[in-house]
Amino acid sequence: MVILHAFLALLAGYAVMAVIVVAVTALLTRLTPEWCGQGVRPTAAYLFVNLGYSFLAGAAGGYVTAWISAASPLLHPLVLAVIVLLLGAVSAFASRGKQPLAYQLALIALSPVGVLAGALVRLRVLGVL
Repeated sequence: MVILHAFLALLAGYAVMAVIVVAVTALLTRLTPEWCGQGVRPTAAYLFVNLGYSFLAGAAGGYVTAWISAASPLLHPLVLAVIVLLLGAVSAFASRGKQPLAYQLALIALSPVGVLAGALVRLRVLGVL
């Protein structure tokens, strides 16, 4: 039962991240199509905003993971951060040349940091920190 609870905590955190990223990306594509650069490289403004909401989505996912895994509210977000880091690296390899390298590296680094920041906020709410 403990393993199932840990898996559900990780799944819920990742689902929150994915829903936020997909929703905001769709909203930006609809509201500011000139930023997204359909068929060409996206603008710097879009990349900057994308970094921001990716960090915030990571923080929301880390918070939810820490909230659901009350038994170990820091261990499971750390695992989620590693998963996000690995998936970000795979995604960067898949999209080589389509986006600037500095942006890809920043995105790989910011999302896991966001997950840990969200977990630390949850620990702060719990009064642990």
